[in-house]
Amino acid sequence: METQKVWLVTGASKGLGLSLVKKLLQEGFRVIATSRNTQPLIKEIGAISDLFLPIEVNLSDNEDVKKAIATSIAHFGQLDVVVNNAGFGQIGTIEELTDEESRSNFDINVFGTLNIIRNVMPHLRQNKSGHIFNIASIGGYSGGFAGWGIYCATKFAVAGLTEGLAEEVKGFGIKATVVYPGYFRTDFLAKGSVKTPKHTIADYEAARQSEQAHLNDIDGNQPNDPEKAADVLIAISKKENPPVHLFLGSDAYDVVYKKMDIITHDVEQWKSYTLSTAL
Repeated sequence: METQKVWLVTGASKGLGLSLVKKLLQEGFRVIATSRNTQPLIKEIGAISDLFLPIEVNLSDNEDVKKAIATSIAHFGQLDVVVNNAGFGQIGTIEELTDEESRSNFDINVFGTLNIIRNVMPHLRQNKSGHIFNIASIGGYSGGFAGWGIYCATKFAVAGLTEGLAEEVKGFGIKATVVYPGYFRTDFLAKGSVKTPKHTIADYEAARQSEQAHLNDIDGNQPNDPEKAADVLIAISKKENPPVHLFLGSDAYDVVYKKMDIITHDVEQWKSYTLSTAL
């Protein structure tokens, strides 16, 4: 039965991940939910059962991820849909953020996703089926946000690797979709969830204004509903030919066309230079 499929959702203890896990269980799917700490998951949803498996995992540790995937398949006997949702926001200009801060953001947002993909693929290839959703951000399509360069870079990486993955796995009957959410009413921007730079540079006024706007004004006023995003992901998972690129939210939709206009303008304005390199 369709509802007996097994889903793996990372970063499942809050936000979109938690909304998706709850919705999946309500619809009869079996769910593996990962988090750095499973206690909030157990408190919110319940203990291990025939339908639910909460797993504590360090996504930046490939061996830990490998063990978690093995445990998951041993528990349910299969794996069908993977949602790489875990990640965090890192505010700070390129100059302000240290090497450690930048790498930390990539470790979870990019390499954590790669660790999951690397370890689920042998199972999905063997079954010649499956669907991998990689949750990026509208900031993974347009990076024109002062103070969000590193975060956007991680999400651009997620988009790029998903495009490559989609080409690599389609011959096995496996689908890959990169999801670009706009602003959703979650705690993504709450203090303790998003990270700010340890050392700031006063000259970056636009970045400070953006930082304060996100932490004080946008947080709690996001226009999109994570429950509805969960509904969309479930619906897309049932499509025979799902999209490689999936944008969520009217704000994300608007950003797509704004960037298309910018790119088209630049390409046409500098067309003579673009074409001047031919032999």
